[in-house]
Formats: sequence, C-alpha cells, structure tokens
Amino acid sequence: MAEALRVGIAGLGTVGAAVARVLAEKAAELTRQCGRDIIVSAVSARDASRDRGVDLSGAKWFDDPVDLARNADIDVFVELIGGEEGAARASVTAALEAGRHVVTANKALLSRHGVELAGIAEERGILLNYEAAVAGGIPVIKTMREAMAGNTVSRVFGILNGTCNYILTRMEAEGLSFEDCLKDAQRLGYAEADPTFDIEGNDTAHKLSILTSLAFGSRIAPDDIYLEGISNITQADIRAASELGYRIKLLGVAQRTETGIEQRVHPTMVPTASVIAQVHGVTNAVAIETDILGELLLSGPGAGGNATASAVIGDIADIAKSRPGFQHGPVFGRPAKELHPYVRARMRTHEGGYFIRLTVHDRAGVFAAVATRMAENEISLESIVQHANGANPETQKTVILVTHETTEAAVRRAVEGIVADGHLVDKPQVIRIERAG
Repeated sequence: MAEALRVGIAGLGTVGAAVARVLAEKAAELTRQCGRDIIVSAVSARDASRDRGVDLSGAKWFDDPVDLARNADIDVFVELIGGEEGAARASVTAALEAGRHVVTANKALLSRHGVELAGIAEERGILLNYEAAVAGGIPVIKTMREAMAGNTVSRVFGILNGTCNYILTRMEAEGLSFEDCLKDAQRLGYAEADPTFDIEGNDTAHKLSILTSLAFGSRIAPDDIYLEGISNITQADIRAASELGYRIKLLGVAQRTETGIEQRVHPTMVPTASVIAQVHGVTNAVAIETDILGELLLSGPGAGGNATASAVIGDIADIAKSRPGFQHGPVFGRPAKELHPYVRARMRTHEGGYFIRLTVHDRAGVFAAVATRMAENEISLESIVQHANGANPETQKTVILVTHETTEAAVRRAVEGIVADGHLVDKPQVIRIERAG
C-alpha cells in the first residue's frame, strides 16, 4: 500500500470540524477506496482550546495557517478559512508555492484570484481542487471539468444560494413577508447575522463567475456580472407570478452570445412546470446546456457542514488516488495561461420577456400614459392586467405588464419614463422571465 496521505486543515469551523470527523469515522472505507490511508496530521484555527466534537490530539497545532501551509509534514493543504484576501490567500499561495496540493471551499478567493492560483498549481504540477466552492455537495465542478469532454456549453444557470431559495420558498408557501422569512432563516442558521452577501446576490455571483470560466474557457470576471438581489421581492410579486404560471427564483445565468459572454444574477420568473421551479428550500441546482448532451440538471444540498465536507473529502480522495508522475488536468478545464480574456456581451434581446408591476394613482390618463411609454420604446406586450391595490383600493391600482422579447435597455427607458410622468405610488418592480427547462 502507498504511504499515507497527510492532510493539514486550516479553519475548524462547521465545515472544517466536519471534514476532520468524517475522515476519522470513514477512515477504513476511504483507505479501501483510495488504496492508502488519509490522516489529519496538522490543523490551524483561532482557538486551540475550543471543543469541536472530534479528537484532534494526534494532529500538530499551528497558530499561523501560513506556517501550516509550508510545513513539510503535510501533502495536502485544506483551506476552510474563507475570505478573498488575508490568511486565506496567503496560506493557499504558500502551500502551492511549496508544492502542496490544495483543497478549498473558498469561492470568494477563487473568484478574485483563481486564475493566478491555477497558474501556480499548473506550473508546479499539483492539484488545486475546489468542488465545495460552488453548490456545496453537488459535483458540478467535476462534471464540467472532467465528464463533459467534447461538449460545447452554450448556457449555464442555476439556483446557487440556499438562503435566498429558502426565503423565496417560504414566501410562496406560507404567504410570509421577505423580512419575516429572513428572520426565520437567521434563527435556523441558514442566514448570517449580516445576510447582505447572500440576499443581494454576491455569493451567487462569486459561484457563477467560476462556472463561467469552466463553461466558456474565459478568465474569471466577477466584476462583469449584472447583480440584483431579492430584498425588494414582495408578496405582490409572489402572487402575481403564481397567477401568471411562474415561480420566482434567484438565478445566476451565464451564456455565450455572438458578441461575448453574458453573466447576470437576479430574481427571475421561471415557469412552474419547469424542473428548476421544483427546487425548494435550501437546495441548489445547476443546469448546463450543451450541443452534445443537451440539458443536464444537477440538484442537491448546496450548503451546510455535511454537504460541504462531503465535497471537500471527495477532493481529498481524488488526490489520494493520484500517483507520482500522473499528469493532472488544468484547474479550470484548460491551462490558466490559455484562458481567453473575458469579453462582455453587448446588450441584446432577452428571449423570455419581462414582468413589470406598477402601483399607480387611479385617475384618468394613467393607463394611456403607461401604454405610450411602452410604444415609444417598441415594447410589445403579451398581457396586461390591472386591479385595485389591496392597501388603498379606492385610490390606487396595480398594473401588471408581461412583455414579449425585448431589451433590458428598452424596459429601463420605458420604466424611467413612467416614473418621470408622476403616476406611480411606489417604486416599480421589474423581473426577468427566464426560459428554463
């Protein structure tokens, strides 16, 4: 049997402790699968005295994760610290430069510095594995990087944040407000005390930028993503979507066009009959559209200690199975130096159209003014519905428009014109309608 694979873990929070525990509990099974033992030989965290529910007495303690990363007594450095800079970046860089394989769950780090880190790994002939960084326990990275050879990807999209999906699911199922659902998500541990990173779409954007690079062979471009969160979604939107045969999901979407690559994160209406609409609660799902395979949908637990730990351990096991002299595949599907510069696509017609909700004063000329603004911007309407506003039925109306294919720019110009006309009571709501399998 080959020598044991020695693992150093930096970060012993929920995920790190779960990784250490599962490696101990499943030691015999992993040895059978990998052909060698996997042992945790060193660890690093902020507090050495904290009880993490796992026996780490046999592991050497390091106060500084960079020192751990450089230690000659480990073969694999597992980074579970988090954050795109600071200790996470310094320790991963140190490990790669020292010739250590790296496993990380850090989407923020990869989104910002992934290409640079991939270049170091490929130059040293070592592995940088990151399955847990996108969609938790769903093996989407391995699928795209290894199992889809020969396929040309045209679009990748999905539900990439369990917190947002949980909130939207509860809002629809129980008629609760966004604020009430968020508080409950925080109570249950699905949302952080400061949930901004999740609910405003940043977490989804980081994951999408990594998937985009894998899908299209481009450099990671986290700053070239249209970004909109779910904090402005109301029960009025949820009810209107249901009446029209849609369900609201926060989607990350990346697709290839004739002018470049389009990346966007925003609330989206998807047909209730579509598969992606059936993904509820904290579950994640990723759909990949290709020329050979067609559409593939991967769904499963997207977060949590066990789901993320499962992906981390899968990455460690892959390293354990590799042997000296084996030529590892590139980190992002093609060598880092051959990744294309990211070219942002020009604004184009959105195939699914738009949902527009307006709360207006109930007075003569309002409906005609709205229709005029749509016509001025050459927006064709699929349907238009108006009814009394629940809060002030005597003086206000709710107008719901569903457009045919049109551009984002045209919709924004039309809405800006309606706002300028002075007929609105509240801020208008605009939600894309997405073609979804």
